[in-house]
Amino acid sequence: MCKVVEISESGKKLDVRGMFCPEPMFKTNIELQKMQVGEILTVLTDDPAAEDDITEFCSKRGHELLEMKKNDKDLEFTIKKVK
Repeated sequence: MCKVVEISESGKKLDVRGMFCPEPMFKTNIELQKMQVGEILTVLTDDPAAEDDITEFCSKRGHELLEMKKNDKDLEFTIKKVK
């Protein structure tokens, strides 16, 4: 189940734990499309493929990957919408 939480006026948190490739990347793309330039999206996932998928997605789409954290099986990406 995908869960989106508004964490502030300039940011959202997207929880896609339990979903596997390509769903975390697709859900990330959908949320970023809804956001304004400069807003921050935090993505939580437990899909091991997401590390490469989301990193490459940000690079190709021109979004800024501010941070990636690993905590046991979970990955947390902090992405700034640039365009």
